[in-house]
Amino acid sequence: MPRELVLRVMPLPADANANGDIFGGWIMAQVDLAGSVLPAKVSRGRVTTVAVNQFIFKQPVSVGDLLSFYAQVTRIGRTSITVHVDVMAERNPADPQVVKVTEANLTYVAIDSQGKPRVIEVK
Repeated sequence: MPRELVLRVMPLPADANANGDIFGGWIMAQVDLAGSVLPAKVSRGRVTTVAVNQFIFKQPVSVGDLLSFYAQVTRIGRTSITVHVDVMAERNPADPQVVKVTEANLTYVAIDSQGKPRVIEVK
């Protein structure tokens, strides 16, 4: 499956630490949201995060950076879907630059209304 833009967000001052860098936990939460978009679409229903397989912070993120989250399905199992997420930051509007700030691999499990794993039927 091709890589897709699944989320764009600009962190606010409330998301920053005392040094002005955005909290890693805030970025992780956004990656989890972005990562769940394609598994929910592919499985045609509810999914839940079962594993964060890899998470790499490549550069700090600052207030005012516009973050774009790109997701790509890398594996579809019987009940699970693994996704790779790249996070790109657009910064410095006077002299624009785009840099990769984070990348992660996460696995989601398709679940039914009772929260039990369900088989993914790819169409």
